[in-house]
Amino acid sequence: MPIKNSIAEMLPELTAWRRDFHEHPELLFETERTGGLVADRLREMGCDEVVTGVAKNGVVAVIRGKSDATGRTVALRADMDALPIAEATGAPYASKTPGKMHACGHDGHTTMLLGAAKYLAETRNFDGTVVLLFQPAEEGGGGARVMVEEGVIERFGIDEVYGMHNVPGRELGTFAIRPGPFYAAADQFEITITGRAGHAAQPHQAVDATLVASHAVVALQAIAAREVDPVKQVVVSVTSFETETKAHNIVAERVFLRGTVRTLDEDVRDQVEQRLGEIVNGIAATFGASADVDFQRGYPSLSNAEAETGYAAAAAERVAGACVEAPIYLWGEDFSYFANKRPGAYIHIGVGETAPLHHPEYDFNDEAIPAGASWFAEIVETRLPAA
Repeated sequence: MPIKNSIAEMLPELTAWRRDFHEHPELLFETERTGGLVADRLREMGCDEVVTGVAKNGVVAVIRGKSDATGRTVALRADMDALPIAEATGAPYASKTPGKMHACGHDGHTTMLLGAAKYLAETRNFDGTVVLLFQPAEEGGGGARVMVEEGVIERFGIDEVYGMHNVPGRELGTFAIRPGPFYAAADQFEITITGRAGHAAQPHQAVDATLVASHAVVALQAIAAREVDPVKQVVVSVTSFETETKAHNIVAERVFLRGTVRTLDEDVRDQVEQRLGEIVNGIAATFGASADVDFQRGYPSLSNAEAETGYAAAAAERVAGACVEAPIYLWGEDFSYFANKRPGAYIHIGVGETAPLHHPEYDFNDEAIPAGASWFAEIVETRLPAA
């Protein structure tokens, strides 16, 4: 089944919706306007239930099929939040809010799910129930975790869950997916090295926190290079090195390091957290300094369930004619909280040539909307076939 004709006919309306979302980006849990518009449109479509205020400004909608012989429920998820980036696209629908923009295409994800919702509410050619999850705060806030903690899985009786992300550089309207590990756990760390300040011309009277921190940065690379099984992916990146003083003639007493750890395996995740602390504290002690290590666990790794990956790929093949295997990414994605509670699959859709994700010149390609919305609808109609 190719792109559904009725969805393709919606493209002008859906494009207008997407561009309106783009003009009015909202961060994290502050998606009040976006969530309000989503809820209004879902009500206008005739959804059976529309619940607002989930995870502050998230929206959950329910569409029931023509029958419910199996009693099964499939959930579809889209994220709604933007990023704290100043837009540089020059588009006529560019962000009207300085310092904020939809640089990851969540405006497109929301619109594609709305397109699928309109189609499903009109046709209802399925047996069972569809739950639509419009989620805030994917970009670092863990909105999916909050929705799960608030009980959406149990409240709406969700049996399986599906999500989608756009990928610049992939051919427009094409799909890619892989079973098993797909996205990494995304953790971060903050380290404070404390020595003893002194005059730069008399370093022997000080404990140089900058020297200690420099040794720590180099030594942390040994975790990936020499301590973790080389067939298992791990990234340890120190991304910020800041001394307490900017003076040329002072030995800094404190240095602050920040960075990220990306892993696919929970045992490796535990190992890196332990060794990071041991290495930093050991080096600090060697030079007579001290260290405070704050390791903050972020999103868990995202792993696609094998069976659901097959269903998602088959639906993509029916929409686009093919679905290829995607590579593993060490990005983070909080869809993992849903996928850890129920079998699920996360798929990529191509949006053609544009700037990379999280870039000030990125722009979602509206021509991808019919394919994405058709995939959402196809998942429902194949996983919940009409009785």
